[in-house]
Amino acid sequence: MMSIVSQLLFAVILAIGIGYFAKNVKKLIRNIKLGKEVNRFDHSSERWRNMTLIALGQKKMFARPIPALLHLIVYVGFIIINLEMLEIVIDGLFGTHRIFEFLGGFYGILIGSFEILAVLVLVAVFVFWTRRNVIKLARFTKPELKGYASKDANTILYFEVVLMSLFLIMNAADIHFQQSELGGNVISQFIHPLFSGFSLEGIQIVERTAWWLHITGILIFLNYLYFSKHLHIILAFPNTYFADLNPKGQLDNLESVTNEVKLMMDPNADPFAAPANPDAVPAKFGASDVQDLNWVQLLNAYTCTECGRCTSACPANLTGKKLSPRKIMMDTRDRLEEVGRNIDANNGVFVEDGKSLLNDYITPEELWACTTCNACVEECPVSISPLSIILDMRRYLVMEQSAAPMELNNMMSNIENNGAPWPYNQMDRLNWKNE
Repeated sequence: MMSIVSQLLFAVILAIGIGYFAKNVKKLIRNIKLGKEVNRFDHSSERWRNMTLIALGQKKMFARPIPALLHLIVYVGFIIINLEMLEIVIDGLFGTHRIFEFLGGFYGILIGSFEILAVLVLVAVFVFWTRRNVIKLARFTKPELKGYASKDANTILYFEVVLMSLFLIMNAADIHFQQSELGGNVISQFIHPLFSGFSLEGIQIVERTAWWLHITGILIFLNYLYFSKHLHIILAFPNTYFADLNPKGQLDNLESVTNEVKLMMDPNADPFAAPANPDAVPAKFGASDVQDLNWVQLLNAYTCTECGRCTSACPANLTGKKLSPRKIMMDTRDRLEEVGRNIDANNGVFVEDGKSLLNDYITPEELWACTTCNACVEECPVSISPLSIILDMRRYLVMEQSAAPMELNNMMSNIENNGAPWPYNQMDRLNWKNE
């Protein structure tokens, strides 16, 4: 009877955990789809290659080998948890105990590998925690990481410690109940003596408690991801697949501007002809809010790992300017979440709230500090492009508000009047050779 009750309880907990996760995934997709359409379904073979090398193989992480190796250990640990979770789910639903134990020696090798990896994850987490909280690396002390962002990073590390510790305790207590010598308890065998004074019932309580806490912790961790920078664990794969394949520095043309230029160059076009759709809303140049960005840029915002590699490589930030590419992505995600909550509160319709990404989150000062050098794009380990958002917001400032810096306005006026950035008449450009 207790077994049936346990199975039903497990099924309820599993359904709640997966159901809430599915709800958040649905909300995530809805928010990303608020962005404008952009075609990123071309060149599929190159996209699959990028995803395999960058997301799965973590190619760009290994520019810094030691942190990359530690990150790889934690990353593989996350995958292993999912493999081990499969057995836990089957056991919980059907009332079995270590259903894969029939694999014999191979199962022992798997468990042994998992335990060694669990210890390595604990070591890696300790190093990461020390770098962030004791050594306090410069990129972890920037203003945008104050408050929740800092707590979130540590929360994930604590989650990893708890989950890996529970896994080892569960295995150590379970040695008493294994049907055969599997040889897989390479680490937990050293924890097992701690239970030498326990009765068989006491050890079983420890094992079951660790088992329940472990699976519950995994489900909590899964649902916490939506609210955490560690959402990149999942989104790194689509983000690298849909990344821009054009050479860095190549700018896209605004379709509305391109159409106007084509119309001007068409000798047969009537410039005074009435528009095909007089009720159409004029195209907006650039972006002032998240709905003006494309869906890949919004996916970028959710994928940001907040690692700060972009900001630590940004020449503007290094020279004391206000710009931080990491903050650009964090602000975009925060505004997108705000818009999402607005939609949820108004029955699926966005109600104007008097706020926007520009000015309320990102200031013109930050945007104009960018040198467009692409260092942030090059450094990002998951192919995020803060620069694309910066450029779209600059376009809005220039083309919609005429709010470019004085130096840039002078240059554009010179190009318009003189055909060059310099304040000289075309006829006078070569006068220097006569001096």
